[in-house]
Amino acid sequence: MDYRTKEEQVADYLRERIISGVFPRGSRLKQADLAEQLGLSITPVREALKLLAAEGYISGDSYRGARVMPFDPSASAEILTLRLLLESQLVSAAVEKITSTDLEALRGLADEFAAAFSSNDRAIARGVNYRFHRRLYDVADLPQTLHFVQILWARYPFDVINGLTNRGTEAIKEHEAILQALTSGDVSAAIFSMRKHIESGWNRLKEAKTNQ
Repeated sequence: MDYRTKEEQVADYLRERIISGVFPRGSRLKQADLAEQLGLSITPVREALKLLAAEGYISGDSYRGARVMPFDPSASAEILTLRLLLESQLVSAAVEKITSTDLEALRGLADEFAAAFSSNDRAIARGVNYRFHRRLYDVADLPQTLHFVQILWARYPFDVINGLTNRGTEAIKEHEAILQALTSGDVSAAIFSMRKHIESGWNRLKEAKTNQ
């Protein structure tokens, strides 16, 4: 059962699509169009857009139309450090609380991610990757820490990183390592695997910039 409010569900829907690139950076989001697409009234969409504006995913206002924030490359190194710190805390807490149902759900998302990359559907893969991490971090039950992580995600170049050559193959293996550590209840291995996963994508991005 989903205990989130409608506006929280809409906000999560929009976060996933911004991170996946379905709504590209710089594109405009109109609340009337979103409400029609989702089959909802204007109110939860308007409130969701306010949440995303506060987190830094969008700029502007819900009346004139919001715009997806452009990527700021100068902030990424600091954001990487903060991600490693906060997401390590979420993983550690999740290992202590994870259930067989949670593991089954994460396994399904990891398989869905691998299938999307095999089909060369990068947007779908990025969306599933978001759900994999969000599902895992929900288990930690540290809502304030997750809130700050979501703010960091708004400023991180997932769309660029996941479009790099061979990044999908690496990410599939890294998800497997994370799942193995979670299944065995090994906190240290789970933190190490998650940090490697985050750092691997960042290193790929730096390599790509160097070779340009």
